[in-house]
Amino acid sequence: MAAKIMKYIVWIAALFTIGMLLFIIGFILWNGIPAMNLGLFSWEYTTDNVSMLPAIISTLIMIFVSLLIAAPIGVFSAFYLVEYADRGNKFVHWIRLATDTLAAVPSIVYGLFGMLFFVNQIFGTYSHIAGIMTLTIMILPIIISSTEEALLSVNNSLRMGSLALGAGKLRTIFTVVLPVAMPGILSGIILATGRIVGESAALLYTMGTSSGMVQNLLSSGRTLATHMYVLSSEGFHVQEAYATAAVLVLLVLIINALSTWLGNKLGSGGK
Repeated sequence: MAAKIMKYIVWIAALFTIGMLLFIIGFILWNGIPAMNLGLFSWEYTTDNVSMLPAIISTLIMIFVSLLIAAPIGVFSAFYLVEYADRGNKFVHWIRLATDTLAAVPSIVYGLFGMLFFVNQIFGTYSHIAGIMTLTIMILPIIISSTEEALLSVNNSLRMGSLALGAGKLRTIFTVVLPVAMPGILSGIILATGRIVGESAALLYTMGTSSGMVQNLLSSGRTLATHMYVLSSEGFHVQEAYATAAVLVLLVLIINALSTWLGNKLGSGGK
């Protein structure tokens, strides 16, 4: 009887979660898609068209460069913690503690740090690169933790079998452990991408809110989330803010689908 009750509770919770997700996505698309027009995708931003194209390009730049820096550092750090470091190592304990602490820090605190350090001390201006460095620090704990969990979930007998057959440590990691752990690693990268795409508070302090097309990494700009926040806070372009939210949701869905496909492809050995 208790097992049946628990089963029903799990089903209800799952249906509620899926229902809420579909409701949110449907609500945003229902209000956003009718508000879309060609002016929203103009190359030049004006107060009349409030184009989101510069924000789309800035968002893609932030995703690509931030992950280009954070993903290798996070993945290799996790490999060291799981595959090389001693289990009782105090240094490993402090790294995990620091990772958990950084993951719990509010984004507004990261934004304040980024403004005081990267904007004021390093680059001297609001810029894409200041936002990128701040986001890199923000997503590192996510990538490290998810990669570590993915590696720990790999059956240790696979490692022992590979080593027993004469493969070295490095070859075992890349040919045995990595393919099995790849879906979990990509899940962490997807979560990190979602954090980048949805971030606005930290970027307001570091990247600024310039509406023009990005010139270089030292120029100010705004991502889609920041663009949506600015439009909605002004109160004059609420429908355009819905359209921006719809594009943001579609972008996240596309990135998730591509990452899932790539994870399955790599996990199956490219078959």
